[in-house]
Amino acid sequence: MSRVGKKPIPVPSGVEVNINKNNVTVKGKLGQLSQAVESDIKIELNDGQLILSPSSGSKKLGGMHGLYRNLLNNMVTGVSEGFTKTLKIVGVGYRAGKKGEDLEILVGYSNPVVFKKPEDISFDTPDNTTIIVKGIDKQRVGQVAADIRNIRKPEPYKGKGIRYLNEAVRKKVGKAAASAKGGK
Repeated sequence: MSRVGKKPIPVPSGVEVNINKNNVTVKGKLGQLSQAVESDIKIELNDGQLILSPSSGSKKLGGMHGLYRNLLNNMVTGVSEGFTKTLKIVGVGYRAGKKGEDLEILVGYSNPVVFKKPEDISFDTPDNTTIIVKGIDKQRVGQVAADIRNIRKPEPYKGKGIRYLNEAVRKKVGKAAASAKGGK
């Protein structure tokens, strides 16, 4: 049995959980999410806690037990608090801003890149070099943040580009510095 799967999921007040056979729907103040769960995993709602238990002790089912527990936990957290990813833009002249609902990013290309806003995600730009991606679905927020980062990944020589807030970019030594150390 999965260690992660054994932990109960606390359901805060204001969050409504509906279990219909192998489909779980979670509704909260920020929205509604739904997830289909494997039929071999039993889900119970007791005293404000979701408890998952596998029907057998197989290794595959143990892994699925932990996976579905985390997916349901992320759903409960998403509809009650939401998820955010923060991106930082590094580089001279690199900046971002909102253009209506969409995101306009200037990162060294001849034209600005316009990133269309997905329906379940919102953007916030507190300053020219910070982008905050918000939403209730953790996977979707992470994917949209990764798509924005892929517009101009941080390069290894000067570190210019779009990166996650606390991402460490390992810089490489350039040609001039390498030859000055005694190269041929």
